[in-house]
Amino acid sequence: MEGTHKRRYNSELRREHAEATRLRIAEAARALMVEQGFAATTMSGVAAAAGVAVQTLYATCPGGKPALVKLVYDVTLAGDGRQVPQSERPAVQAIVEEPDPERKLARYAAMAVAILGRIGPVHRVLRAAAAAGGAGAGDLLADTERQRRTGSRQLTGHLAEVGALRPGLTADRAADEAYALTSIEVYERFVDVCEWSVEEYEDWLARTLAGALLAP
Repeated sequence: MEGTHKRRYNSELRREHAEATRLRIAEAARALMVEQGFAATTMSGVAAAAGVAVQTLYATCPGGKPALVKLVYDVTLAGDGRQVPQSERPAVQAIVEEPDPERKLARYAAMAVAILGRIGPVHRVLRAAAAAGGAGAGDLLADTERQRRTGSRQLTGHLAEVGALRPGLTADRAADEAYALTSIEVYERFVDVCEWSVEEYEDWLARTLAGALLAP
């Protein structure tokens, strides 16, 4: 039993160390990307900024720079370095467990706004890089949009299961609406261009999602 406990303890320490390293690398890379752009951010520069060996950086991101950029996006999206699927995170679990459909969507709106606020600067860098032909940037953006659509479909599938969708609205069509309403472009129009506060946008998003998706 003592040996099993020791192995479990050592495994936990290694996991925590790996997560801390992932987070440190992602934060260093994100800062460099936002400050100097995608093209000027190098693997050696990130390693130096993160305080890790270049070999450690490549071990953490075995695909090179495209893998590094994906790490930055994933960690920024999640808000931490833990390798836990979004569906298993507390914010998502709270949406599933909330019995009231309108409050479900209010929680969903709050989660979406928090993510959009974190991911915005990285998304702008990636859009600029994709427009300039940066290696892997366009593919990563396309992949993140597919993931967003999948996440929207999980939400609306759940709403359909509990009988909350308005009559005649399919889960797939509802997912399209949720996907569009929670896009970074809509967020930027309201917050950056129209100068709404984040709280005003979140309130609008929750009300608009409820009006579009839920049964009266």
